[in-house]
Amino acid sequence: MTVQATAKGISVSPKKLRLVVDMVRGKKVEDALNILKYYPSPSAQHVAKVVKAAAANAENNLLLEPTALRIVGIYANEGPTLKRLRAKARGRAGRILKRSSHITVLVDEEA
Repeated sequence: MTVQATAKGISVSPKKLRLVVDMVRGKKVEDALNILKYYPSPSAQHVAKVVKAAAANAENNLLLEPTALRIVGIYANEGPTLKRLRAKARGRAGRILKRSSHITVLVDEEA
């Protein structure tokens, strides 16, 4: 039975997060945390936090063994976008989009 954890409203664009998320998809939880620990991108810390939360949910709610967990699904979807304006030349305004994301991790025991 799969267990999930979600982090919403993370102020990193989904495009940047997907680079990190694709790297740990299908890995064991222990291996994924080791990869994320040494990955140079700051967004790896956000992903690692959600992976740990999903593993803790599986351990506490369903009494699954934490060493036997594998990431069966992980994705970063687009969250709400903050729209801001910045002054441009000749009295015009340019739009700045401050993107955010939602990270969802699904873990399950290895078969």
